[in-house]
Amino acid sequence: MDHARAPLLDALAEYHHLGRYGFTPPGHRQGRGADERVLAVLGRDPFRDDVLASGGLDDRLARGRYLADAEELMADAVGAETAFFSTCGSSLSVKAAMLAVAGHDGGLLVPRDAHKSIVAGLIFSGVRPRWISPRWDAERHFSHPPSPEQVRRAWAEHPDAAGALIVSPSPYGTCADLEAIAEVCHERGKPLVVDEAWGAHLPFHPDLPTWAMDVGADVCVVSVHKMGAGFEQGSVFHAQGDLVDPTHLSACADLLMTTSPNVMVYAALDGWRRQMVERGHELLGAALATAKHARARLAELPGIAVMEDVLLGDEASHDLDRLQVLLDVSETGASGYAAADWLRENRRVDIGLSDHRRILATLSMADDDGTVDLLVDAVAAWQRQLDDPEPPEIRLPSPDDLQLDSVLTPRDAFFAEVETVPAERAAGRIAAEQLTPYPPGIPAVVPGERLDEAVIEYLRTGIDSGMNVPDAADPELKHFRVVARPRG
Repeated sequence: MDHARAPLLDALAEYHHLGRYGFTPPGHRQGRGADERVLAVLGRDPFRDDVLASGGLDDRLARGRYLADAEELMADAVGAETAFFSTCGSSLSVKAAMLAVAGHDGGLLVPRDAHKSIVAGLIFSGVRPRWISPRWDAERHFSHPPSPEQVRRAWAEHPDAAGALIVSPSPYGTCADLEAIAEVCHERGKPLVVDEAWGAHLPFHPDLPTWAMDVGADVCVVSVHKMGAGFEQGSVFHAQGDLVDPTHLSACADLLMTTSPNVMVYAALDGWRRQMVERGHELLGAALATAKHARARLAELPGIAVMEDVLLGDEASHDLDRLQVLLDVSETGASGYAAADWLRENRRVDIGLSDHRRILATLSMADDDGTVDLLVDAVAAWQRQLDDPEPPEIRLPSPDDLQLDSVLTPRDAFFAEVETVPAERAAGRIAAEQLTPYPPGIPAVVPGERLDEAVIEYLRTGIDSGMNVPDAADPELKHFRVVARPRG
């Protein structure tokens, strides 16, 4: 295929060249109606490019095939059979995949440390999760993606599940052995869905971790805005093989998708594909070299441990995206939350992820020696100003305490009659809300699980130390939303 083309970008350029004017949404009419104070901040170009997709960029019957052609080019670029663009992020795309695979019978193998968007999909769809327990590094309080052996055991326990969903890479950059997991699923004739939101760049350089489509995954979801050069909310899901009907997958996406997609998001996906086909190897190779340089410099700072080899092994992760530079700051006595807050306030540097003992710097093909200098200098300045910091007082539960009992399905608990109880009386009750330290967005509590003292104490002391749990009904977690007990 001709990857020098960018059908959506070309169509948008033609739209402007022809001087089209629509008596249609959006009502700002390419910025003519926008407030000058808004234009002073955003500029006119975003409004100029915000045009109607159908009946605007393309005609009412989509006879120009701009989107269809762009999706075919994307599929060809990454070695998939089909690709679908989404302007609602991978949170939508992964829900569509869950519906397509398991919507008819409700059972899906899912890692318990999956992203909150997957739990939202369970609530929305009624799909029953068959949890795969994560592999816990108890010393570092860190979970790794499931192993092929764990997936095999999960299939033995739940042979009627419709498929498996694996998250790889994790938000920390750690990766599962997707090739072996795909083989385990396909031995049973069941599909593997991979939430590869952090892996849009993986097909374009051999020194990056395994790309799901290359090793037989049936559906793969990526967020181009995370590690690529798309706008926020730009997502693509890819499909191949005969275990998931692409027509049904597309129909499931259509149930969830907006009917007013943003053309700029589509066009950026299209342009990024062209850039990667033409220059991806070069750009990502340079990015990996930059990340290696950053790791070496950061490792020289006192009290900063650059996590790499400790994340890999038979009882850990299968691979690692080394563009994700994970720093353990626990030797300094400070928390990752405190470090992230100081870097933002004092050095105007935002960190992609922080937890009780780590911060994560996500590098991309846009970074270079100058941005590495910015990062290293900022972290060094933070380290120098530390003055016997108070150690974080988060009460970290054991791996066993984190494994809460599932009593109800997430959907049944979320939509049940509920009540709010004080934290000191919440242990033993069934959660009716999702409680998710964010980032990275991995729920500590899923609706339908029975709360215990250890997890309650972990979350409450975490909030006191800077943890963010944005989906809690009570942001301070002095009260918990639980399933009401039967009356009488």
